[in-house]
Amino acid sequence: MGSLLSTTVRERPLKAVVLAAGEGTRLRPLTWEQPKPMLPIGGRPLLAHTLEWLRRHGVEEVAINLHHLPHVVMEAFGDGRAFGLHIRYSVEEELLGTAGALSRFLDFFDARPFYVVYGDLLTAVDLGDLFRFHREKRGVATVALYRVPNPAECGLVDVDEAGRIRRFVEKPPPEEVFTDLANAGIYVLEPQVLRYIPQGQFCDFGRDVFPRLLAAGERLFGYPIRQYLLDIGTLEKYRQAQEDWAAGRVR
Repeated sequence: MGSLLSTTVRERPLKAVVLAAGEGTRLRPLTWEQPKPMLPIGGRPLLAHTLEWLRRHGVEEVAINLHHLPHVVMEAFGDGRAFGLHIRYSVEEELLGTAGALSRFLDFFDARPFYVVYGDLLTAVDLGDLFRFHREKRGVATVALYRVPNPAECGLVDVDEAGRIRRFVEKPPPEEVFTDLANAGIYVLEPQVLRYIPQGQFCDFGRDVFPRLLAAGERLFGYPIRQYLLDIGTLEKYRQAQEDWAAGRVR
């Protein structure tokens, strides 16, 4: 494992997985007839902004998992040529979770590290900075972190002074909140992380894979981001995204 890491961690990611299978139940009625990644921000689908953001940071190939109204996304973006990308899709009849989705793309990955991005994010995070941090720390996974005003509603991450992750806690009760640093839903992963994801089973990064990596003694790091990031999973957040875009805050 060590030799694999030493040869791959110096090479920048060319591939990314966008997790876009969520049904968007908290965004209804907007998502009754269109999937969440297709909701417009500034007159264009959220997923269009995500793909352009990835391409600006050197990504060439993108894998997207879908579930709710998948044909809407596939018809809109096709093979990705219009974005200077190569796109492939996986349609999940039953949701496989944030990590389980990757088990459908095993032939997509190679020896390089890759990005995983949650598909309901509007962001201007500098992936170059994130990857440089990942490369310097020489871990198997780096998790982007952001500060939240409502820690009890998020997946929280405990890090030491060097940024090494010690534990993940999903939505703790208010009396057990220990930080305001939450999982931002953007990862840099080395390919050996795939060994910890079971084939064809529901599996979540925060609840399953990252705790397994920690239990196995793998090196995981958290990187607090400085740029704009908003999860548009609710109607209130979606309205905020529209306002932030119009005000020029998404830079």
